[in-house]
Amino acid sequence: MLLTISASRSDVLDDASDLGFLLHKHPDRLQKFDVHGGQAHVFYPESTPDRCTAALLLEVDPIALVRGKGRHFDGFSLAQYVNDRPYAASSLLSVAMGKVFRTALSGRCESRQELADAALPLTIAIPAVPGGADLVERLFAPLGWRVGAETVPLDPAVPEWGDSSYVRLTLTGTVRLAAALNHLYVLLPVLDDAKHYWVSDDEVDKLLRAGAGWLADHPERELISRRYLAHQRSMTDEVRTRLAELDGEVVTDVEDTERPRPLVALRHDAVIAALTKVRPASMVDLGCGSGALIGKLLDLQGIDRVIGTEVSDAALRQAARRLHVDTMTERQADRLTLWLSSLQYQDPRLTGLDAAVLMEVIEHIDPERVPAVTANVFGFMRPRTVVVTTPNAEHNVRYESLAAGTMRHPDHRFEWTRAEFAAWAAATGETYGYAVEHRPVGPVDDEVGPATQLALFTRTEAPA
Repeated sequence: MLLTISASRSDVLDDASDLGFLLHKHPDRLQKFDVHGGQAHVFYPESTPDRCTAALLLEVDPIALVRGKGRHFDGFSLAQYVNDRPYAASSLLSVAMGKVFRTALSGRCESRQELADAALPLTIAIPAVPGGADLVERLFAPLGWRVGAETVPLDPAVPEWGDSSYVRLTLTGTVRLAAALNHLYVLLPVLDDAKHYWVSDDEVDKLLRAGAGWLADHPERELISRRYLAHQRSMTDEVRTRLAELDGEVVTDVEDTERPRPLVALRHDAVIAALTKVRPASMVDLGCGSGALIGKLLDLQGIDRVIGTEVSDAALRQAARRLHVDTMTERQADRLTLWLSSLQYQDPRLTGLDAAVLMEVIEHIDPERVPAVTANVFGFMRPRTVVVTTPNAEHNVRYESLAAGTMRHPDHRFEWTRAEFAAWAAATGETYGYAVEHRPVGPVDDEVGPATQLALFTRTEAPA
């Protein structure tokens, strides 16, 4: 398994051999590293002021892979030993890069930091990459690479056998070395679509760290997240949520067109503003996800008790990790509770609270179950205040990347227009004794309204 990275002399790079400084590997030395599944070797086939090439050669030991912890193989038993792992680029190469080029991946170089921060003319070559030419193009071209993907025949001596599913990959572009390495670190496992080590919760953080600055805007980010995380839905959902918080669903504040803000940040602001007005002492975030809103609620003065609920234990673990529950002070921990709980069932622990939030939750519920959930929240839990946010379906036409007639999230069961949301809110208020106030979230489009709609429910003494 071979990877080469070549740099050429340019206006920025006076001496191409400075690539050795950026990779933290001296061109005059052959270096060997023990890595998962075998050994990695770093050497330089060429190193001159005009051109420098660094090579990472990974020798994979199939027997060591079979004997590794937590391995599971499908198919016939001989496939454990006879496979493409020693030759085709995969997550094994990505893992080796993470160990051998760790500092370069982070973009740090004390002796040449100005070069580490600069875009350099680079050429990357890998003899055998799985996935096919079309997928390679879809993954790398949006990142600014000129992609050469030559399909490898099954056997050059027997052309009638046809082509294999592998390509000989060449990437050419002017990019930061750290960015180039991170592109490979993420996308090689995506192309192979098979992890060769246990995928734990920290893989989400690895993906977001390596994908910083490019993954959120990538047209194939859903496929990338799904494959990188071995098709584990809870992890993929967390990535989707956290990317939206950082870069996704960006709208522009009317008063400041130079500083676009994520819609999720405006949504958080709107929920916090609504809760600040009613000053609850206790509250629950129903369907808290990875805990982004809870982190902000804990910063509010006057709230003595914050509860986050989720139907998924994995989601609660992600929230706990995000909120750094394990390092909280005793006083902070006393204010926070994370519970497994479903909106489909009555939970006596959630009664008697001052406020409840359903932020971008109701659209994930099957339409036929919405009445039961409504009765549970407004009739059984019956908090003094309920804040509900949901997408405005009319605004979807303003998203150029959204195909006509589709919804914003693959897990949405429906999306309400402003009239539909208002009708549900009015019926809910009348049935369960709540006054309703509607607020826009984000700039209001004259034709299609805001991107998100919010309803603030305030309990009256008795149902109307």
